[in-house]
Amino acid sequence: MQMTDPQLAPTKLLDFDAAPLAHLIETRSWRALSEYERIGAVYDFVRNEIAFGYNRADDIPASEVLSDGYGQCNTKGTLLMALLRGIGIRCRLHGFTIHKGLQRGVVPELVYPLAPREILHSWVEIEYQGAWINLEGFILDDAFLKVLQTSFSNTDSLCGYGAGTDCLGAPPVTWNGEDTYIQKTGIVQDFGVYDSPDAFYLSHEQSFGWLRSALYRHIIRHWMNARVRGFRSGRLKTDRRATHAHAEPANAT
Repeated sequence: MQMTDPQLAPTKLLDFDAAPLAHLIETRSWRALSEYERIGAVYDFVRNEIAFGYNRADDIPASEVLSDGYGQCNTKGTLLMALLRGIGIRCRLHGFTIHKGLQRGVVPELVYPLAPREILHSWVEIEYQGAWINLEGFILDDAFLKVLQTSFSNTDSLCGYGAGTDCLGAPPVTWNGEDTYIQKTGIVQDFGVYDSPDAFYLSHEQSFGWLRSALYRHIIRHWMNARVRGFRSGRLKTDRRATHAHAEPANAT
């Protein structure tokens, strides 16, 4: 009996065999492209056609992320992994935490103190030409990133608004066969690699507490999404406190 490759297999969260994802892959004709172009086409779809935003939870299936039409690091990563496996690209998840300062400006200042000091984070690793490539630059869509670049044009260092980079003017976010990053300087803890997000969330979950979790799902994330839309359209001013490129230490006060 032939064993299924765990880095190509569908899972509960990586549901690329669900009708919406299967239809997307088929209508975009991604499988007909070269390996390099396949990866780039799927990566660009997730980066720019799935807007930066906040879903109800991290551990939702790729089909739900696609239906929402927006996502953050973990949820857009789940969709990216599902689509990559659907076109035959081996991939895995690398888990981390990032300092909450990376979300400053997106999280309303009134509720910023309620956010946990460290926030669950992940990026996608793909096997390409015999090596593992890190993909994290898909998190912020171009429209949102351009607002940040314009608003913080006097610095290349930013830790806020969903970005953690020391090269804001030209961050490595475009697929060119190499690593891509947009939140790397915010990383605090490294949890290592997992074959799937399902396995990662069995071992790690965001510690909000019952009350904060309910507030996040039903109120705060909608407020955050409204702020993201406001920044993307140029309707809201940015907070100048989000100009430090590196995360505070985990034990910072």
